[in-house]
This record gives sequence, C-alpha cells and structure tokens, in this order.
Amino acid sequence: MTVFQISSELNIGSVGRIAEQIGEAVLAKGGKSIIAYGREGAASKSSSYKIGDKVDFYIHALGTRFTDRHGFFSIGATKKLIREIERINPDVIHMQHLHGYYINIELLFNFLATFGKPIIWTFHDCWSYTGHCAYYDLVGCSKWQTECGHCPQLGEYPKAFFKDNSRRNFLDKKRLFNSVKNLTIVPVSKWLEKEVRKSFLSSHRIKTIQNGIDVDKFRYSGNNIKTQFNIEDKFVILGVANPWDTRKGLRFFIEMASSLTDRFQIVLIGLSKRQIAELPPNIIALKRTNNIDELVDFYSSADVFVNPTLEDTFPTTNLEALACGTPVVTFDSGGSSEAVDAGTGIVVRQKDSASLSEAIFEIERNGKAYYSSNCKERARNNFKKEDRFQDYIELYYDILNKSSR
Repeated sequence: MTVFQISSELNIGSVGRIAEQIGEAVLAKGGKSIIAYGREGAASKSSSYKIGDKVDFYIHALGTRFTDRHGFFSIGATKKLIREIERINPDVIHMQHLHGYYINIELLFNFLATFGKPIIWTFHDCWSYTGHCAYYDLVGCSKWQTECGHCPQLGEYPKAFFKDNSRRNFLDKKRLFNSVKNLTIVPVSKWLEKEVRKSFLSSHRIKTIQNGIDVDKFRYSGNNIKTQFNIEDKFVILGVANPWDTRKGLRFFIEMASSLTDRFQIVLIGLSKRQIAELPPNIIALKRTNNIDELVDFYSSADVFVNPTLEDTFPTTNLEALACGTPVVTFDSGGSSEAVDAGTGIVVRQKDSASLSEAIFEIERNGKAYYSSNCKERARNNFKKEDRFQDYIELYYDILNKSSR
C-alpha cells in the first residue's frame, strides 16, 4: 500500500508531526509513505516532496491579502505536485491542512475528482467548509451553515484587507470539495464532527479519529526546569501555544498575573518578541521551541497546564501535558475539553476568568500528585499515537477493500 500525504508542514508543529507519525505507521505495516509539504519541514522517515518555494509562498500570501482568495494561487507548484502524484500513482491520497499559502485547491480538486483513488482528508480546523476563516466560535458566526458573505473576520487568518470574497470562496469550495465522490472526512474531535455534519460536506463519509501523540517522548522526564529559573518553591502554571493570538486566550494569563499571589508562577512558551516585551514582568515568557526534550521538561515540571483557548478543535498540547503527568485546566471550547476527565483536570465555562482561577486553586489544594498517575494513564490508554494512527491504517484498508469490490 502506498499512501501519499499532502500537508502544510512536515514533522514540525502539531499537523506536521501528525503527518509524520501517520507515515511512520504506514511504514511499520510494510507500506510506502510519501509526504508532500508546503512550508517548514524537518527530517522524515517517509519520502518527502517540497511543494513550491519561498517566492510562491509570498505571492500566495500577497494574493490572499489583496483578493481574499486564499487557496487559489500556487498554480505552478500545484501542477508540479499533480505530476508527482501521477508519477507515484499511490493507492490512497491523505490530505492534512490544505491552507497555508502553498496549494491551489481548484487545480487539486479538479484532478482528484478524476483520479479515481480513495481520498482521505483530516480536518484539524474549520477552514474547509467556510468562506474565509479557520474558526468562528469567537465571533459566534454561523453563516457557513447556509452561505458565507460579509465576513466578520477578514482581518483574521488567512488575512485579507482589501476585498471580501467570502461568498465566492464558499460557493467554490462547496462545488470543488463535493466533486470528489470517494472522499472520506476525518475530524479530529467529536465536536468538529458535529460541525462538519451541519456543513455542505455532510453527505460524505465522516469518521472521527482523535489525535495521538508519542507517549514515549512525551512522558515525565524528572528534569526540574524550576531550578533553571529559581522558582523551586512556586506553583507553576504553564501555557503553550503557537501563535499566541486572541483565540488562544493570552489575556486570561495577563489577568491572572495581576491577581495571583507570589506563591504562583506563570510560564508561557511560544510568544513573539513583541508579546514578550509587552507582558507583565512577573510572567516568565519564552519563544517557541521545536526541541521536544525541552518542551517535555517544561510539561513535567509544571504543576498545572492551563489552556484558556476560546476556539479549538482538539489541541495536542493538552495531550502532551497529560502524558507528562500534569493536570489540565481548560475552557469548554470546541474539542479542547475532550482530552480531560474528572481525574485528570478541570473543564470550566468559556471566558469565565473566575472559574478558571478557582480551578487552578483546586488543583493546588489537591496537589499535582493527586492527578499525575491518572493523567499518564489516560494519555496512554486513549491518545497513544500507535493506537490512534492504527485507526488510519484500518481506515485505509477498509476503504481500499470497498473500492475494489
């Protein structure tokens, strides 16, 4: 079995790591794995193919800014990709993020509609069925259920400043994405599945597979980062995101920093230089790290992982914290709460700052040790990458068996 993945990234970031790990699962079963990626890439066990270059990326980004037609540039890069797919002639095409300034969806889906092979598309967000945005909870928009237009989020990713083409994008996506009859959509959370079933893609086969992580890498390390920052006596509240935009809830950490006593210490990872300069001095603020061992040490040393995301599908940071034995406090936003149960953390009402703080105090009263073994067990039992990505292998074979009848 030969599986050809298309991803915005390769073995970097949550989506890139998921693509890599699915490739590893294919290889472990004796198959061939090829991953075509559009932006950043790291060393991979799969064969890799780079889609486009920096010039193509910048043209696509500028075109998006001026026309609000994200996904309709990168013509040359997409034609080359299609020729590569035809050359390899894979048994399955598996798509991850198709947004990210690197691919032309018109060309790609016109090709896929006639290619005749099974197509799987993992949804990590909502971009695939809206006229512009990747998320809409924050503004309470439901236009995507009928027809987009007069978009309230043009200034949000993928940003457009001069024109609103959300209605045209919506109609084009509806036409293109529904032209592929052998398409299986895989939402990464139960919440996202419910949303997809309300969209113009509801007639396709839909099967939820939650994300998995490498629990052999993300595990309690025993390395105490607290000593590095001279905060051994502090109750450490950790937050990790990239980027720390409005929807990730940075403002809630800023509010907490002004009210928490000095027995607490907030540590945030993934911030830009500008954000670091603007944060209160009592927050330890760090840039993004791609060093997994370093990240594991932070997860392991923290007393609680706080994820005040305001809109999300199924954040892997929650899973990574649990695997390292650290309880999670999160808002009941999108699929973020699906990783947490009563023995591994606390879910609170969205945007409720008081409840968020009280949940942190409750974790402190109970002590991290009260949750740690449950956290590690839940991660291993439910979110182990070998199990979750085996679900994809079984899906591949199921679809291939049905298509051969």
